[in-house]
Amino acid sequence: MPIHRDSIAQPKTGIKMGLSQGHIERPFPMSGEFFLKMEDSRTGEVLVEWHKKNLITLDAGILAARLFRDNREPNRGAYMLSIGTGATGALLSPDLPDSRQRKLNAEIARKTFSATTFRDISGVAVAYPTNVIDFTTTFGESEAVGALNEMGIISPVSDNPSTTNPNPNNFPTYDSTLDLTPYDIQINILNFAVISKPSTALLSLTWRLTF
Repeated sequence: MPIHRDSIAQPKTGIKMGLSQGHIERPFPMSGEFFLKMEDSRTGEVLVEWHKKNLITLDAGILAARLFRDNREPNRGAYMLSIGTGATGALLSPDLPDSRQRKLNAEIARKTFSATTFRDISGVAVAYPTNVIDFTTTFGESEAVGALNEMGIISPVSDNPSTTNPNPNNFPTYDSTLDLTPYDIQINILNFAVISKPSTALLSLTWRLTF
């Protein structure tokens, strides 16, 4: 009589460890983007309009750590927009910014934000706190006039836009042991093809930070 043998497949190992599921390594858990619109103040004609990504600086992490430790020190977080004319490289294709930068190369103006708005995952404005926030300001006709090509959010020492306390480190110098307490902190930075802002234009700027 023939011998009958059942063939049983060996079980396969299918155990998955979930401790690191969905974990993504990145230098600092914050990203940013920027919306710019410049229009003629008399006719309303849109002269320039675009949307770009920006670079989060290393100092943004230091500022976040300070605020997590004590939200009264410093006594303000993202508070002003600084704008300048000093991006290096070609006028229409400037050099990429670097996360070690601690200030603009040639700041010509800064201004407090006129509005801050929380947004949901779809970008819709909401009345409750989320991890996405817009910071908006507008430079008037006589403000920030020049060949603009660099800008970024700062946490200033003074709430007076005419009082500046720039970090003494000039890029590429980055002294990680420097006490930032007496200096303005550059949170993010964007270099862009030069935009000539005349004294007849309004420049509206919105920075969106996602945490």
